[in-house]
Amino acid sequence: MQNTPSFTVAIVGATGAVGQELLQLLHQRKFPMATLRLFASARSAGKVVECAGTRYTVEEAKPGVFGDVDVAFFAAGGSVTRALAPDAVKAGCLVIDKSSALRMQPDVPLVIPEINPEQLRTHRGIIANPNCSTAVTLMGLWPLHQAFGLKRYFAATYQSVSGTGAEAVRELDAQVHALVNAQPVVKKVYPYQIAFNCIPQVDTFGSDGYTGEENKMMLESRKIMGLPNLKVSTTCVRVPVVRAHSIAVNAEFERPVSVEAARKAIAEFPGAELVDDQAGRKYPTPLDFSRQVKCGVGRIRIDTAFDNGLAFWVSGDNLWKGAALNALQNAELMAREGLLKPKKKAAA
Repeated sequence: MQNTPSFTVAIVGATGAVGQELLQLLHQRKFPMATLRLFASARSAGKVVECAGTRYTVEEAKPGVFGDVDVAFFAAGGSVTRALAPDAVKAGCLVIDKSSALRMQPDVPLVIPEINPEQLRTHRGIIANPNCSTAVTLMGLWPLHQAFGLKRYFAATYQSVSGTGAEAVRELDAQVHALVNAQPVVKKVYPYQIAFNCIPQVDTFGSDGYTGEENKMMLESRKIMGLPNLKVSTTCVRVPVVRAHSIAVNAEFERPVSVEAARKAIAEFPGAELVDDQAGRKYPTPLDFSRQVKCGVGRIRIDTAFDNGLAFWVSGDNLWKGAALNALQNAELMAREGLLKPKKKAAA
């Protein structure tokens, strides 16, 4: 990222799963940082975290700490965002937020840089990151919308336990070991055993029978794609996979479709990698697309229930494109285009 200034960067929620991914990605992708500050709860304050040969001392996230911060990545949940984001914005800090707290507010842009980067210019101090399943799904759906004009879609998700957090990853590991060794299974995170099982509930149920996660996919797809009347129906399922979400999508389009044209649209889209070779039994899997920048799209075929319909499968890293990477890509784009500016000239 040449010819861009250096910034004072903060991660709020630095000790959590997404915060740790952000820490690694900031260094790996060489984001232009003059200073990096790590914030977390009072319980984690004073903890030392090492990355890329540098040791960072975690500070308590509280009002008044953002005075010198140019951009803060919030990865600590909605309650922290609601409590601290206004203070950060008041201090002149750009907030890029992972939580769902502000996504649907009309004055908060909800941005995937491959889809609606123009919305970055409309922010009033806060940019929201989409839900992990929405982000992965749209990496396959958006290029097809551009080619054929999306009318509606149905989706079933296969969501990894890392989407719930580090404790859920530990629970899956512990349950697998317990079952292999004929020991009792302990359930703390999920209402059912997750090892060797599937749980058709992600988030809490609403009065309509859909979960919060399922409604997020509908509402966020509409906002990001600029399709306020888009019809969406989803079933979100937690599966015993550590990392990366997968989604089976059935979509209906306004214009005639073909598998050849769909494959071409996916292959040319910067956020996706086409992996679609039936003869060679090649298609995306969560293992293949863990810690990958792009999301894999395959199993593309004509949908037999829709007119002008396509069915496909997409896999992508929920902690990267679904969270940390997407947030960082937004910041990188803003830095390149001069939309992100340091409060003062950073020390060399």
